[in-house]
Amino acid sequence: MTNSLNGFDNREKAFEAKYLHDEELQFRIKVRRNHLFGLWAAHLLEYRGAKLEAYVEELMMLETQISHHEDILHKVLKDFQAAHVETSEHRIRKKLAKCWETAQKMIMNDEDF
Repeated sequence: MTNSLNGFDNREKAFEAKYLHDEELQFRIKVRRNHLFGLWAAHLLEYRGAKLEAYVEELMMLETQISHHEDILHKVLKDFQAAHVETSEHRIRKKLAKCWETAQKMIMNDEDF
């Protein structure tokens, strides 16, 4: 009976380790996505230098403060509207999805920013 408990414990620990690894991977992808998305948005907002860096940092930090990707989308959409940047919500959504794909490839290939 002890061996079966050890086997169960080992499987449970393996599942927990995989879950933690997957969660960390998803978090890293989200932060990278937000970085790429922030660079794109800052470019359209015509931010430069410190203002660009601060905006990108703000979007990256959103991942630790919010739980839904729609929040970052709505923030950028609101910022675009305030700055009179002409673009559609559809285009912003497509860019966010493209940034996810790119971030995922970068993280899986272990590339730095």
